[in-house]
Amino acid sequence: MPESPIRKLVPYAEKAYQANKTVYHLNIGQPDIKSPKIAMDAVTMHSLEILAYTRSEGSEEYRKKIATYYQKNRIEVEAKDIIVTTGGSEALLFAMGTICDQGDEVIIPEPFYANYNGFATASGVTIVPVISKIEDNFALPPIEEFEKLITPKTKAILICNPGNPTGYLYSKEEIQTLAKIVQKHNLFLVADEVYREFVYEGLEHYSILREPDMDDYAIIIDSVSKRYSMCGARIGCLVSKNEKVITTALKFAQARLSPPTFAQIASEAALLTPQSYFDEVIKEYEDRRNTLVHSLREIPGVKVGVPKGAFYCIVELPVTNSDDFAQWLLESFDLEGETVMVAPAAGFYSSPGVGKNQVRIAYVLKKESLIRAVEILKAALKQYPN
Repeated sequence: MPESPIRKLVPYAEKAYQANKTVYHLNIGQPDIKSPKIAMDAVTMHSLEILAYTRSEGSEEYRKKIATYYQKNRIEVEAKDIIVTTGGSEALLFAMGTICDQGDEVIIPEPFYANYNGFATASGVTIVPVISKIEDNFALPPIEEFEKLITPKTKAILICNPGNPTGYLYSKEEIQTLAKIVQKHNLFLVADEVYREFVYEGLEHYSILREPDMDDYAIIIDSVSKRYSMCGARIGCLVSKNEKVITTALKFAQARLSPPTFAQIASEAALLTPQSYFDEVIKEYEDRRNTLVHSLREIPGVKVGVPKGAFYCIVELPVTNSDDFAQWLLESFDLEGETVMVAPAAGFYSSPGVGKNQVRIAYVLKKESLIRAVEILKAALKQYPN
């Protein structure tokens, strides 16, 4: 089971705290935006007398409201097409267990969300990477690159849209290209769409379930974690109009009994969050993105992909080993008592040796903190001995 590149440096951060250093956390996608008050109040003001199990697929009322949310986003699904999960993580595990047997393969454009490696390992699934490059701003590789990787063991293509860790937003044309591939080769297209709302520059997110004739092939992974700044709720869902997928995934859901009750109450209430909340949050993140990218580009030798969605970017540094650099930042460096924590990007690839000079940065801090964090990073690169 691989370590998380996002969390494995936590012990070094703890030592930095003990040394009275201030640490700017650029390593983890924990938004500093407040969770919607309506969701918090729903838990505070509950009237439950018994904290009982819910249905394995999630409460009927909550799933109906999720379906209404999707319909507003032009994704035509019903409650029966939805299984509520303990975070998007469990939805991904259910998806892999549902569509793959031991030794089967899933093609994923890399870099990808690091825990896909862990989910695949837990499920006995082999990840087959197709590399997207920072020089192309991590655009979808040519269709030929996918097709030459397809074998009798290939069961699916998995994407994250918008992407973690790149912030890449797949265009409608790219989604249509992927739809044609999976239909031609009878594969599933699994789309992790947890950052659906976080799209910039007036662009639009295009879901795989908006594409016609994809009912048998499409599986959506979703979560309340980022959308409502409710990472600790651990509520997500698996969505598919393929009845066999839902029936099989439900067996996995039954095995873990039910998703958490209080978290469903909060998540159901969060669906009533007004659009103004998202308008403000998206504007804030776009401003943060612009601030971060502009500041990083002023550092000699640094290359950065420009995200069109989510709140991450991959940054190429003038170092040979970003794992060593990230640890050194916490153990041996500070600028006036302050340092930064980044996520080494090698863990976001499955191809050996790729991404060793890259880090992922999450711009979930206020603009002033991002500017200061980049100042510290610039000073650190001047002093780093390797």
